Amino acid sequence: MRILLVEDDAMIADALIVTLRDASYAVDHVADGNLAHTALRTEEYQMILLDLGLPHQDGLTVIKNWRTEGGETPIIIITARDDLQSRVQGLDLGADDFLVKPFETSELLARIRAVSRRKQGSAQPILTNGKVTLNPANHEATFIDTAVDDAESKSVRLSAREYALLHALLLRKGTILSRSELETTIYGWGEEVESNAIEFLIHSVRKKLGQKVITNVRGVGWVVEK
Repeated sequence: MRILLVEDDAMIADALIVTLRDASYAVDHVADGNLAHTALRTEEYQMILLDLGLPHQDGLTVIKNWRTEGGETPIIIITARDDLQSRVQGLDLGADDFLVKPFETSELLARIRAVSRRKQGSAQPILTNGKVTLNPANHEATFIDTAVDDAESKSVRLSAREYALLHALLLRKGTILSRSELETTIYGWGEEVESNAIEFLIHSVRKKLGQKVITNVRGVGWVVEK
């Protein structure tokens, strides 16, 4: 999942970037409202973490403009403003959640998972297609080959990048994702991407869960069956 972090406090932003990347999210960071709007128009994000007190264009204006343009990316407001009016106005303009600073990073990560589930139309915390199961809370994955009699399931812990890859494929199960689409989802700005990075990650996931967990469509990309 790729997240746009809009935060003008450099210390808070740096801490959040580390936390989010450790949790397997790709993160792009901008420090003012105008840059946020530019980023949203040029990149595809699955989540926005948005401060309200921003230079040039405040967070409420960013929400209003983005929703007016038809942008549907989920938005979690992260702000020091704890007054009722700010919460009500932010939610009414189109934010999906509101978190007051200071907060525990574990709560932020839980809210990201919850908002993601609502966006997908599911109350279940587990991602699955019936064979592959992925737990966003602990990054454990399980694969059961239903074509094999008495097949046993095996749960394994995935690395941050392995999790990000399988998460991207499961979110769009049945859809073939190209190398560039996977790179865009897994890596943020400034992160170096080796030419064979995606193939390496797929090999690693297959090594842990089995060859059938991800299907290669030659010349097109990769897919987790629906």
